[in-house]
Amino acid sequence: MSDLHCPACGTEYVDRWRCECGVPLDYEQPLPAADDPTDADLDFSRGLWAFSAFLPVAPGVTLGEGPTPLVDAPGWDAAFKLDWTLPSGSFKDRGATAVLSRAAELGVERVVEDSSGNAGAAVATYAARAGIDCRVYVPASVKPGKVRAIERAGAEVERVAGSREDVTDACIAAVEAGEGWYASHAWNPYFFAGTATLAHEIAWQRDWSVPDAVVLPLGHGTMFLGAYRGFRALRDAGWTDRMPRLLGAQAAGYAPVVEALHGAAAAAGDNDVADGIQIREPVRRDEILTAVEATDGDAIAVESAAVERELDALHRAGFHVEPTCAVAPAALREFRERGGLDGDEDVVVGLSGSGLKG
Repeated sequence: MSDLHCPACGTEYVDRWRCECGVPLDYEQPLPAADDPTDADLDFSRGLWAFSAFLPVAPGVTLGEGPTPLVDAPGWDAAFKLDWTLPSGSFKDRGATAVLSRAAELGVERVVEDSSGNAGAAVATYAARAGIDCRVYVPASVKPGKVRAIERAGAEVERVAGSREDVTDACIAAVEAGEGWYASHAWNPYFFAGTATLAHEIAWQRDWSVPDAVVLPLGHGTMFLGAYRGFRALRDAGWTDRMPRLLGAQAAGYAPVVEALHGAAAAAGDNDVADGIQIREPVRRDEILTAVEATDGDAIAVESAAVERELDALHRAGFHVEPTCAVAPAALREFRERGGLDGDEDVVVGLSGSGLKG
């Protein structure tokens, strides 16, 4: 059982989702004993838990999630990582299997989460698998398909009027009032331990080579920071020799990372389509900026029209994904048009959520 620590003040905890100083907590990154992946015992019948040597929690709650396909996408001159094929229909299952495994270790009886839909569906699904009660706080405008996915797993749904930040505030107030254990995809560090396996799988599927760049949707940074942690751990273990550039795709008008990197004008605009990443105040903003700097990465803001065009192209190519998912391939086109990516660079794009819940 791995304890947690605050990266700012150094305070250690056994079980807490946020330091008393207000900073998100972190775990000590375990590394495998094998110096080379060819010497490691990687049993992919265990899904993403084949990489358990990199994870700070045992696989107590699993649905056999992963590995997800990595396929060529000729229309984009890239490879797509199909994380929308996971059990509940999004990459959030990676974090949910880890965070619910930790909850089960601790004997938690009830978890709570706040979500625009996918994280709530994932947490509800894995809570059902664990036999743990679950309550999910969602925006009043949440898509009906995502509510159905949460409710059919037996979880309670609490709709909250207002902004996405209002939903988080209501959920945190409930946590602080003792309603349940916070299985947050933004705050709980074990969630990021799970999403780090995205990087492990990409490296394995490429015979332990790292792409030049990885383009990912970027809201709270659950996928982006998971990839950063995963590629960093592989490098630190000596299983790979470098890290890819991490390129983030934010929704225009909800692009605080873009604003921090390039100013308010670059972040401005409108994107009411990509509801899954409409986050104005990501709690791990500083970590995201560190990941961008450490990988010579970048982030851009994408407008609604570009997402809608890309979504249509994806569907016509056989990728039945949700609108938020289309932000990353749309950003890939813009990075290339702006000269941020050369045409011959080796790129992987993460496709994050299924269109079946839309």
